[in-house]
Amino acid sequence: MDSRLRAAAALRDLNHAFVAHDRDDDGLLDLATMCDAEAAAMRSGPRRDRLALMQRAREAAGQVIPTAADDRPVSGFEDRAVAGRANPTSIDLDVRFDDGEVVADVLLRPAFEGAPGRAHGGIVAAAFDDITGFVIGMLQEPAFTGELTVRFVRPVPVEERLVIRSRLVSRERRKLFITAEAVAADGGVVATCRATYITVDPALFAGAPDPR
Repeated sequence: MDSRLRAAAALRDLNHAFVAHDRDDDGLLDLATMCDAEAAAMRSGPRRDRLALMQRAREAAGQVIPTAADDRPVSGFEDRAVAGRANPTSIDLDVRFDDGEVVADVLLRPAFEGAPGRAHGGIVAAAFDDITGFVIGMLQEPAFTGELTVRFVRPVPVEERLVIRSRLVSRERRKLFITAEAVAADGGVVATCRATYITVDPALFAGAPDPR
């Protein structure tokens, strides 16, 4: 595994362990001291350029939004918020394409708990935003989220595998209308989503402002 991905995975494990478990004061102070030192060491390195990272990933794949030949999505930016594998605050996500749909296996771990045993609604909405974005990759049409509406059908569990399926349902000029639903392990729908994406010129997708 790439060293940056390995470090991000270890930090994610630490985040969730910290939220889910207690430790004595001496242990917490030792942890704080270690984290302070490691944060200072990271800041001493060169700053990462988000735009350059995205551009290099696209150029390497020869596409606007990279997709793999085996029909599994490839993120053009693994540092991205919500579900980037190189982001230590991300959710656990495994995405694939299935007959015109994006299918994601999602695990919301303890750091994303809101009410006891339930995922925070904001992280569920963020997961929908990330996963509906993979539909854009499947379509190869760069776009930004214009609107996202989430309906909670029943409590969304933490520490339980969810499956989120998403697809394009219609389009109108630059607008792409995408829906999704999250299904719990018992087969019941726990939340649904309606998203509107606005297509943009590929040059704008790289970071320039949309002149709407």
